[in-house]
Amino acid sequence: MNTTPSITDTVMNMIGQSVQVLSKPSVETFEQYEDKGTLREAIIYVLIASVITGLLGLGGGIGGFLSGIISTIVGFLVFTYLVHYVGKSQGGTGTLDNVAYTFALFWAPINVLFAVISLILLITLIGIFLIPLLVIAALVINVYFAYLAVQSSMNLRESGKIWVTLGVAFVGTLVVSLVIASILS
Repeated sequence: MNTTPSITDTVMNMIGQSVQVLSKPSVETFEQYEDKGTLREAIIYVLIASVITGLLGLGGGIGGFLSGIISTIVGFLVFTYLVHYVGKSQGGTGTLDNVAYTFALFWAPINVLFAVISLILLITLIGIFLIPLLVIAALVINVYFAYLAVQSSMNLRESGKIWVTLGVAFVGTLVVSLVIASILS
């Protein structure tokens, strides 16, 4: 008998866990869930979020939709692999599954939320001017949750090591994203 939960069950569980992580942000909250899933579940969750955000921004056509999904998944994978690799070099003890799963729990719902807000702002004349502020807010929120997630998933507590880990992962992901954008354009 197959004991692997269905994708629907997995996603529903992750949504509940995301609500907890977002409503009670702390290292302890992340640690409650870091062993509840794997890279596979994280990719499924991020893929679903990227499809939703892509549908909300279909102004770029089907090509933009598909390249958005590809760049989102590749960007997520590069970022989580780099967090794991650099975190290990900084003395971290977490697994790739821990990193990917904890990052997916906040990253996917935050991106869907900001895509919805962006769409609302785009259809209003005044809202268009607020989009740069929304981008800054999304960045700040993602950095805050990423900082907590690195502490939890990589078991790093020293601030300098956490920032090095996040900084290298950010730069590496930015470079890969630029390469992907140039290939897909």
